[in-house]
Amino acid sequence: MSFLVLLLVLWVEKFSAWRSMIQQDGPWLRLLAKAERQADFIESPWLAMVLLVVLPLVALALLLTLLEPLAYGWLALPVHLLVVIYSLGRGDLQAALGPFRDSWRRGDSEAAYLVARRDLAVEADEEGALLQSVQGHLVWQAYQSFFAVIFWYALLGPLAALAYRLFALMTEHAEQAVLRERAVQLRHAFDWLPVRVLAASFALVGNFAAVSRALLHELLSWDISAAQLVINVGRAASETPAPVIGEDGVSSLDGLWQLLVRAAVLWYALFAVWTLFL
Repeated sequence: MSFLVLLLVLWVEKFSAWRSMIQQDGPWLRLLAKAERQADFIESPWLAMVLLVVLPLVALALLLTLLEPLAYGWLALPVHLLVVIYSLGRGDLQAALGPFRDSWRRGDSEAAYLVARRDLAVEADEEGALLQSVQGHLVWQAYQSFFAVIFWYALLGPLAALAYRLFALMTEHAEQAVLRERAVQLRHAFDWLPVRVLAASFALVGNFAAVSRALLHELLSWDISAAQLVINVGRAASETPAPVIGEDGVSSLDGLWQLLVRAAVLWYALFAVWTLFL
């Protein structure tokens, strides 16, 4: 059933508007804001983790426990699908990049700076650094929006996928420094394995020698961030050229996107083989 869910996720992502309807974070964010105002949660951030992450996971586990014995488990399929879609990243990455791509292609660096800040929350001091920052944004957002969620769902099911997204939301929206720090630590732990699996995938679908050089010294490092690792390896795998303004700069973004697409195809092919032999 897991592979069927993953196929349906692609269909929903590409051919429907369900994703924006399902990804309603308002109630959870209000609960987060309320928890951050409570003295008990401020003093003990782990209590907030229990309320904001553990309790939703327990509720989901109980629901699946009730549904999976019924109708050969088919009643649980919509729940799996809803959870995975909710756990994907927020927004449309390609659409968000559109205005920047248009400005960069025209050679309008001033407009590119403005739209990068507005649409991507990316800033830089000069043109080359701006394009590199947008390239990194593309690779990181694709990883955390799609690959990490798919990895944890395929490996451990919907509970792990939902946990990843809740920790990501807490990292992005928590205002209490202690709570945000705990969420960052736990998300770093969640990212450690899938980001290295994706890096290995880049080696198979991109420049293997360049990835080997970029990944060799950081393969087992706990200290390097997932974002830094996947960005460095992605650039190496796609042989990203020096940043220039104009059509060549936009082509570097296209090269990274094609690398990500090839990695996604590889993952789905491996999941299909895995499913056949389970």
